[in-house]
Amino acid sequence: MKRMIADDPIHAEGADAPGQVPDAVRHPPWLLIGAGAVAAGILLLGLVGFLIDHGLQLSFDRAILLGVRHGTMHGAPIGPTWLKLAMVDVTALGGATVLPVIIVITAGFLAVRRLWLTMWLVLGGTISGSIAIGLVKTLVARARPELTDHLVQVSSASFPSGHAANSAIVYLTIATLIVQIVEGRGARTYILTVAALLVTLIGISRIYLGVHWPSDVLAGWSFGTLWALAWWALGAWLRLKRAGVMAA
Repeated sequence: MKRMIADDPIHAEGADAPGQVPDAVRHPPWLLIGAGAVAAGILLLGLVGFLIDHGLQLSFDRAILLGVRHGTMHGAPIGPTWLKLAMVDVTALGGATVLPVIIVITAGFLAVRRLWLTMWLVLGGTISGSIAIGLVKTLVARARPELTDHLVQVSSASFPSGHAANSAIVYLTIATLIVQIVEGRGARTYILTVAALLVTLIGISRIYLGVHWPSDVLAGWSFGTLWALAWWALGAWLRLKRAGVMAA
């Protein structure tokens, strides 16, 4: 494997080449695997959300939404005035305009660096994940919460939160695949932390703006995290297979 230039943490020529197995693939981040297990448990909770339409009530859904509005249906959101504007901006980072731009920019960068395997994994994981979320929302067709006022315009079904799920699918899939070709524990930790922080803030913004039940967001986070982990595992398997290395 060719030695990296000091300021270039990505093996531009070797990371995606047949026979190369990046260190992050040989030594998988077990903390990330653990997070996937936790997400699986939360997903079970989130899936209960669609049963609300069949009479099931989750007390924490109502309590959190009302708590964000000072306990009243038509109350102003908690926090200073700037917080509402900030949440509107944050929620846009998980919307149908920004996420495709992020995907295109990432794929373009990987293409320029000739990291073809990573590029196709990123495109396959993010596009297929978004399609899956659309199908789930159509099948479940849960109504948006009317417990509090909506602070932004919404039109689609509520479960799972598309912003929470798609942001997790896009940011976490990109992050988990990029860390396979980036050297240095500090760099990999930074990439994963930033991605997780973005996903968390986007999900919280949907609750703050009153357009999703908390269970919608939990389900979206869980689905997106598991989806990203699945594509991370696929990427690791393909790299090991191309290198002729048997996983221990």
